[in-house]
Amino acid sequence: QVQLVESGGGLVRPGGSLRLACVASRSIFSIVSMGWYRQAPEKERELVARITSGGSTMYADSVKGRFTISRDTAKNTVFLDMSSLKPEDTAVYYCHAYTPPSVYWGQGTQVTVSS
Repeated sequence: QVQLVESGGGLVRPGGSLRLACVASRSIFSIVSMGWYRQAPEKERELVARITSGGSTMYADSVKGRFTISRDTAKNTVFLDMSSLKPEDTAVYYCHAYTPPSVYWGQGTQVTVSS
């Protein structure tokens, strides 16, 4: 079992920055991959960024060059640094962990980009 708790969401102006954090209830060292998904109103949940246990990262095309995923294994935490935020980044952001055969989700944190 892995419990995930997100934090760091909020209201930010276009062009601004936010840092999301996801704290896991146990060591993330051996978790195959962790990532961030988002879901905007009336849209499907989509992958934003992912980091593997080996440190490899991948990003959705829409966030490349603006978002950075990282992890601190000592703190069992995965971060999503978001910059140059756009209104279309507005969504609930969910932390995700994959450790076969199980998948875990956090409760989500709202990010709103608006002037």
